[in-house]
Amino acid sequence: MSTPIQNYLAACNNNPNPAMISYVANLQQVKEVAPDIAASVVNELENQRRHLKLVASENYCSLNVQAAMGNLLTDKYAEGFPEHRYYGGCVNIDAVENTAAREAEKLFGADYAYVQPHSGADTNLVAYWAILSAKVETPTLEELGVKSLAELTDEQFDMLRKRFGNQKLMGLDYSCGGHLTHGYRMNVSARMFESHPYGVDKETGLLDYDAIEKQAMEVKPLILLTGFSAYPRRIDFKRFRSIADKCGAVLMVDMAHFAGLVAGKVLTGDYDPVKWADIVTTTTHKTLRGPRGAMILCKEEYRDYVNKGCPMVLGGPLGHIMAAKAVAFKEANTQAFQDYAHNVVKNAAALAKECMALGMKLQTGGTENHLMLIDVTSYGLTGKQAEAALFKCGVTANANALPYDKNGAWWTSGIRVGTPGLTTLGMNENDMKEVANIIDLVLKGTKPGLTKEGKPAKGKIDLNEATEKQAKERVQKLLGAHVLYPELDLDFLKKEFVNA
Repeated sequence: MSTPIQNYLAACNNNPNPAMISYVANLQQVKEVAPDIAASVVNELENQRRHLKLVASENYCSLNVQAAMGNLLTDKYAEGFPEHRYYGGCVNIDAVENTAAREAEKLFGADYAYVQPHSGADTNLVAYWAILSAKVETPTLEELGVKSLAELTDEQFDMLRKRFGNQKLMGLDYSCGGHLTHGYRMNVSARMFESHPYGVDKETGLLDYDAIEKQAMEVKPLILLTGFSAYPRRIDFKRFRSIADKCGAVLMVDMAHFAGLVAGKVLTGDYDPVKWADIVTTTTHKTLRGPRGAMILCKEEYRDYVNKGCPMVLGGPLGHIMAAKAVAFKEANTQAFQDYAHNVVKNAAALAKECMALGMKLQTGGTENHLMLIDVTSYGLTGKQAEAALFKCGVTANANALPYDKNGAWWTSGIRVGTPGLTTLGMNENDMKEVANIIDLVLKGTKPGLTKEGKPAKGKIDLNEATEKQAKERVQKLLGAHVLYPELDLDFLKKEFVNA
């Protein structure tokens, strides 16, 4: 019986595409043990080729980045940091981690990069505890005349623990576009700190720096945090630096959403967080277009503290993911990536302009970055209903609360859309006009579904069949001109791994 590799070589007349050879070989190995998993990988490729990816926090990493993840580096325990591990035999993990860190430092102009964190949530935890260690633990040890936690008595350690838990965090309110980890009550961050969120102006939807400064001077937080998951404007980090200095806070920036715009030299000067913040956290898989993971960029004074991410917060580093981060950072440090980052913002502006021309209401009246928030209540829908209708028509977006949203954080009054993924596919500003019109077509063709009692249901939709058909055709026309991973032969992969 022939193998998928043999079948592929025969199908391509022994003129193989190297990317397909690698993909087929990988899936062949998986299929031998778990054919359902191999099938799911191929099905996901098909799913992503059939949908316009407008989720602002998603992208497509390169096949080079994907290849760097699938190797034996995952087998090695390497707690600690380079040249200071709790396990032996880490020489190659040290090399990988050092390469990734130095590439990140070069890319962002940072003093130091810590590339171990697995996600945005745990990288923020590492950053929080690095700050607590530097600003609370170290001064307490000096006060008590000891050098390490091990020397503290139980009573002294209890005193320190209470000091840890009595610090203030001031970040953007979750309801106004902040992240869960920025002090939201349902998240551990609000249980670690005394959380004092700041909001946006209720009329403009914009950050009011004067109001933030006034609040910071009243609160005097240990950490002044900025960054967002749903705010469509640039942030003046120079102004935040001034506020932090004035109130005596550590300035921390979570740039998970817009790291690619910083790496791509779109956000520079006052809008470059690495230039102004003490500690910057980010994921690596959004606009940065790397593997799913995260990292910290910090000033030199925090180097030793972030290096203690393990054992402080993290478990074993993921060597294969750090390898993929190194590849992604090298890819991002190119003119091609800078062109990409600038096109992300151009496409977002074009999409926002066309949406507004069609009568949609956008939060803050537009965008200056890669994302925008669309108020869907004028269509008579909740965000969840809009999300469901769009997905059914081949458009992937996500429901998102608007500032001070009366529909709450689950049903929401808006959707969040972004352009990183479509820009990776090569779409341009004219394509964005078509995307806006598809969104408008779908939302106009959707009504709230009804309960058994005949009342509108927040979570159900009634989508016009003709609208669905037309929208799907227009989506497929766009995607047919901009194929995801064109090196991969989907028909062959489905035949060998799904329909076999």
